[in-house]
Amino acid sequence: MPIVRIIPKLEIKGPNLVKGIHLEGLRVLGKPEHFARYYYEQGADELVYQDVVASLYGRNSLLEMIRKTSQEIFIPLTVGGGLRSLEDIREVLRAGADKVALNTAVLREPKLIQKASQMFGSSTILVSIEAIKKHDGSYEAYTDCGREETGINAIEWAKEVETLGAGEIMLTSIDGEGTGRGYDLELTKTIAQSVSIPVIACGGAGNFHHIRSVIKEGFADAVCLASMLHYNFIKHAQSHKENYSVEGNTKYLNASTPFTLVEETTLSEIKRHLEECGVHCRFQENSHF
Repeated sequence: MPIVRIIPKLEIKGPNLVKGIHLEGLRVLGKPEHFARYYYEQGADELVYQDVVASLYGRNSLLEMIRKTSQEIFIPLTVGGGLRSLEDIREVLRAGADKVALNTAVLREPKLIQKASQMFGSSTILVSIEAIKKHDGSYEAYTDCGREETGINAIEWAKEVETLGAGEIMLTSIDGEGTGRGYDLELTKTIAQSVSIPVIACGGAGNFHHIRSVIKEGFADAVCLASMLHYNFIKHAQSHKENYSVEGNTKYLNASTPFTLVEETTLSEIKRHLEECGVHCRFQENSHF
């Protein structure tokens, strides 16, 4: 089995790292730089920075954060949210990103994938597919961080994305996102078997079994994780204990009851479990494995 990448996903609104359920109800969890540094030290293979409100305003506001992160953290960094043109992509890459994640813009103008791949290289262009399962069993791709219907079949879109030159697909089940109930194995497997480019599974991880299953049964090449890692970090770190009172929904930070559907853990523990189950992961000398 090929080496599987474990990728923390940091969803960002303004200066804060946030987390929601079904991409809605965003709650403030802390400052993204604290989480990013910890995950780097724990042996993350890559990081994803997603500006979750960028599509609403038509711009990505993470440039300064990307510059700072790329100077301090030396693993691949993917940046998404609000990237609508070749110039937007160029700015993010110049700021220090290694890859960009495109969704809304390329669903509206698919040829942007082709143009971007030709200009920056296919390995730089990742297409984010956010899908919802419909009543008839089909999957529809959504835009604007899961807010807008497109009428486009997600599986057919994945095939077109590959044809147009994308290097990877980041696949999010909106139905499972943030719930801790597991990845959509049917969706992941269908798309992974329909394309030859890597598929990163996102949305729903709540325990070790979910991660192992989406790799072994869903054929994912990599997994994105948020809740399992973020909630564990909050419980043990002191750096999040700051004043967020005027910056959003801070109810979770002030609560003593954990999100019970999610098994809080670390990257090291996840990689140890996967190795014991025959799934090979990368390890760094500075990770606490």
